[in-house]
Amino acid sequence: MTLQRPKGTKDHLPPGSPGLSLDIQASAHAHVQRVAAQVLERAGARLTATPLFEDAALVKRGVGGSTDIVRKEMFTVYYAGDHGGFVLRPEGTAPIVRSYLENGLKQLGSPLKLWTHGPMFRAENVQQGRLRQFHQVDYECIGSSDPLADAEAIALMWEIVTELGLRGVSIQLGSIGDPQDRAAYNEYLRELFAPHLDALSDDSKERLERNPMRILDSKSSSDQALIAELGVRPMLDFLGEDARAHFAAVQEFLREWEVPFEIDPSIVRGLDYYRRTAWELHHQGIGAKSALGGGGRYDGLAQELGSKAEVPGIGWAFGIERILLAMQDEGLSVPEPAGPLLYLAALEGAQVPLAAQLARQARAVGGAEFSYRKRGAGQAYKEAARLGARYAGVIGSEEAAAHALKLKHLGSGETSTVPFGELNTFLMTTFQGEDS
Repeated sequence: MTLQRPKGTKDHLPPGSPGLSLDIQASAHAHVQRVAAQVLERAGARLTATPLFEDAALVKRGVGGSTDIVRKEMFTVYYAGDHGGFVLRPEGTAPIVRSYLENGLKQLGSPLKLWTHGPMFRAENVQQGRLRQFHQVDYECIGSSDPLADAEAIALMWEIVTELGLRGVSIQLGSIGDPQDRAAYNEYLRELFAPHLDALSDDSKERLERNPMRILDSKSSSDQALIAELGVRPMLDFLGEDARAHFAAVQEFLREWEVPFEIDPSIVRGLDYYRRTAWELHHQGIGAKSALGGGGRYDGLAQELGSKAEVPGIGWAFGIERILLAMQDEGLSVPEPAGPLLYLAALEGAQVPLAAQLARQARAVGGAEFSYRKRGAGQAYKEAARLGARYAGVIGSEEAAAHALKLKHLGSGETSTVPFGELNTFLMTTFQGEDS
């Protein structure tokens, strides 16, 4: 039996691997994470990390019992002992808010900006950009209910994708109001859909009483046809005065900052702890399921997880694989990983340990590699070029006796004789000079 990776997962491969599309390049994933880190940490966000698995109760309360994630897509993990089970985390927000509360992170100041990246797990129907193990960048701003925090969160997401070079993206912006606004909207939906119960899917029939807003997110074509036929009014029509003013302020900040957006009245978040601002980031080039990520305000989540006081928060996440598919669609590439600063090879077996010793010494300055067996000079320079090395050198009995290397710059072809004891100084000086 040939072992293969599980369905819905991908290996992230090193440069030079065959069939290397952008979404499975390990260096491409690292590039997205690196750009996100630069943008978010310039804005004061601090890197955090939570376990890959959490209590099932956290996910059910933090994501919502009526969502497809909880009802159909969770990976549950059991172990010997009296415990209700753990789940592999399907998203990042609930674990970060749990960590914030459990570890007293309020002491770090308010608002506290946190970000993370890493794998998430959902039992998806596998298709392009929809994996069972996928990777996200996640940003959370905890402790502020100001519309300025909402606008900044959206702007940071926009800055990341534009710094990655994406141009065919759009922000779809909406609001789901305050709890009383949502209650009024849910009552309207119940009254509207009740006479058409037989036309709803089984999932939507179940949602009608518990959480009617979730019907609007239904993946059923018959549900969507009924929604269009009935001319369902949008949530925006039900916003109260405070939520409407908040929404207007967010839009004004975004316009001042020249962050483009479109109002999308169809955006909903059905869970009770969501508040006001909600948005999605789309790219039409990756197919019908065009969302790259999204975010929203969740002022009621901390209380849902056990906090006595309300802790306002807003955050977002995007899928790294989906970002890379969008980049691939636009013909974008990622920077090639830099080759080593130095490559050394021994002309004779007796000098292989010396080549290794000098290469290890040079790693204090930059990347350095060596051959594990003797090589001819031609082979050595060919291998150094394949690796993208800046300098290459060979060591034979003459070099060993003279305690000096003859280094060749592979770009210019110039050679330099460098005593062993001066190797790092030479490399550092020339490296800094070329990169200045």
